[in-house]
Amino acid sequence: MQSLLLPPDAPSLPLWVLSRDQDRSRLPETVRAWIAASGFKPAPGRVLTVPGPSGGLLGAVFGVEPDDAASRDPFLAANLARDLPAGAYRFEGALPDPRLAVLGFLLGSYRFDRYRKPDVRTVQLAVPHGVDVAEVVRIAEGVRLARDLVNTPSNDMGPEELESAARELAGRHGAAFDVVRGEALTRDFPLIEAVGASSPRAPRLLDLSWGDGSHPRVTIIGKGVCFDTGGLDIKPSSAMLLMKKDMGGAANALGLAHMIMDAGLPVRLRVLIPAVENAVSGHSFRPGDIFRSRKGLTVEIGNTDAEGRLVLADALALADEEEPELLIDLATLTGAARVALGPEIPPVFTDDEAFAREIVEISMAENDPVWRLPLWRRYERMIESKVADINNAGTGGHAGAITAALFLRRFVEKAKTYAHFDIFAWTPNARPGRPEGGEAHAIRAIYACLGKRYGA
Repeated sequence: MQSLLLPPDAPSLPLWVLSRDQDRSRLPETVRAWIAASGFKPAPGRVLTVPGPSGGLLGAVFGVEPDDAASRDPFLAANLARDLPAGAYRFEGALPDPRLAVLGFLLGSYRFDRYRKPDVRTVQLAVPHGVDVAEVVRIAEGVRLARDLVNTPSNDMGPEELESAARELAGRHGAAFDVVRGEALTRDFPLIEAVGASSPRAPRLLDLSWGDGSHPRVTIIGKGVCFDTGGLDIKPSSAMLLMKKDMGGAANALGLAHMIMDAGLPVRLRVLIPAVENAVSGHSFRPGDIFRSRKGLTVEIGNTDAEGRLVLADALALADEEEPELLIDLATLTGAARVALGPEIPPVFTDDEAFAREIVEISMAENDPVWRLPLWRRYERMIESKVADINNAGTGGHAGAITAALFLRRFVEKAKTYAHFDIFAWTPNARPGRPEGGEAHAIRAIYACLGKRYGA
């Protein structure tokens, strides 16, 4: 991605930034004439190439929102990677947020080409003065890592392959890396083992740690269900079509970890990923089964398709034992979260009022929105069990995202701040900077929040 960005003064063609009602007198006369002749309307995100007198390319006009627009999309520059001919370009004119424009350009340049011929056309951008190139690139790299992992089909992205990706990231940044599997997993993490026991692809817990032990402890947990059939409470076929993305929490956790480690934030980072496949076999766990979790709480299985919260529960219990200052989990957990907030805005659940205000405010500034939903304790009655300490599915059919968050909250006691993000990890319809497919949700906002709290 670094190769797509050039120094501010590098040889490049102009991109004249223009809104619908903007004064055009500052534009060269040839550009004004071409706009008039072509009937071009500078709608936000639209691009008009301008030919030169000798038949070559003189530059291009780039449409942006007017100053009085009700809402702005800072990632409109993502369209440049798609719509411009190959070459190097620079902005001519004011941008509301040059940093997000450059980031949007990089995110819009993303292509998942592992299984097809890559696009060899290269559009480069001269970075405006004042933009921290290293920072923008590390964020884009973290997003790219998350997208690549989510987009990879499950036949090439099982627990073992997810382990390889995490191990490679650890090696790149000099992090320690450990894996718990086999008898140790069965003994110490019974919920992870129960969910993964039905698959020939052995379940495991991935454990990455990095940074100075004297620094504030920040632990990130990512749900790593590499494919989810629903288990014995099997999903209909239509509901399985996107289940390769059920490890999107793990993918996002690794993308976030890259940002943190590459920036050298002064934190003691730990990343935990329960990596499993929820398959169907004679070894499948059953509705009505009861398991004792790592924390000691007994869990009645109300639905085998509520498996994500089970694997997260054991990982949360382990993380909580260290009493981290900040404990975050990322999980593609409930359809109820999508019903409530749609595919673009993940809900965040936390008891920490200051963190809730901070992460929502930062998320809006970073164009990576999240929205707080309540940990409404009265709904805990919905996940009560008559035969165990807690039920993994609950009753009533309402407030599914909240009851899932309440379930997870039961496994955290010692962390100073705990936050659960119920992410989608997918873009169903392409938007600027967000191509259709696997997506990084909430991690740019979390990274910015960590930078604000702990930045060197």
